[in-house]
Amino acid sequence: MANQKEEEVRTSKETAREALQAGAMGILTVDTDGQPRPLREQEDVNWHELTNAFRTRKILSGMLGGIEKLESGWVVAVIQYKGYRVIIPMEEMMINLEGDGRENADTVNRQTRLANNMLGAEIDFIVRDMDQKTRSIVASRKEAMLRKRQLFYFTEGTDGHPMVRPGRIVEARVIAVAPKAVRLEVFGVECSLKARDMAWEWMVDANDKFANGDIVLVKVLKMTAESPENTRVEVSAKEAQPDTNRENLMRLRRQGKYVGKITDVYKGTYFIHLNNGVNAVAHSCNTASLPGRKDEVGFVVTRINDETQVAEGIITRVIKRNMRSEEH
Repeated sequence: MANQKEEEVRTSKETAREALQAGAMGILTVDTDGQPRPLREQEDVNWHELTNAFRTRKILSGMLGGIEKLESGWVVAVIQYKGYRVIIPMEEMMINLEGDGRENADTVNRQTRLANNMLGAEIDFIVRDMDQKTRSIVASRKEAMLRKRQLFYFTEGTDGHPMVRPGRIVEARVIAVAPKAVRLEVFGVECSLKARDMAWEWMVDANDKFANGDIVLVKVLKMTAESPENTRVEVSAKEAQPDTNRENLMRLRRQGKYVGKITDVYKGTYFIHLNNGVNAVAHSCNTASLPGRKDEVGFVVTRINDETQVAEGIITRVIKRNMRSEEH
């Protein structure tokens, strides 16, 4: 019993000694010459930054973290910015509703539906109002987007042209992804691309390659810039990348057998992305039962089409079926 007591006292002393030594060494900060900032002080610094941004109308960026309906009935987007909750009324989100296929539905419901798909994306905002007492913040994405449009689409650079113009390769944010389409934000302008315009290779599901928050390179094809409120842009992500289709085709041989995955089926035609990077088309199947989208199949090349840069051939077997019933 006495030995156990002595052991507990010795352990306690060693723990105290280690704590003192750690305190003597101090906390290692990111800035090696700096000092750790108390939590409350850091909150004050962040609030001061937001206050300055409010006064100067500075554009800030944050991750879209939630969509809420407040007790007042207000539908808002929520951004957590350096520990503070920033809310953006849905009408200030400036979501492009063109082509959403719900033209007869309520506008707020359409905006909310698309905003839900944007969760996790980085968006710009400008602080519109702040309450020092409750430390609540209301912001506008619309104002930030219009400001960026003015800067990148209407302000001439030293070369006499705006920074965003046809033919230029620029960065774009991925703000929403669906199986066959990707929504981008290109310096304040939203546009939607079909998956086939995102990469040279055919994809089963764009979600396999892209996610909200990604930054991708795109080539500006067309733009209409009548005013900041009326600005449209057409872009292609695949045209900003080297076209490897022709190089990949050269690796194939007629009557060669390859493995690939069916990316789509349309009117009896099978579109396949082979594992060696080649896009292929099959008009017939020599299989006991018809394969479906996402199935892994064996493919025999009968023709290499240099004009369309695809391999043509026949599906000879189903190697692995996609087991999700909704795909069949």
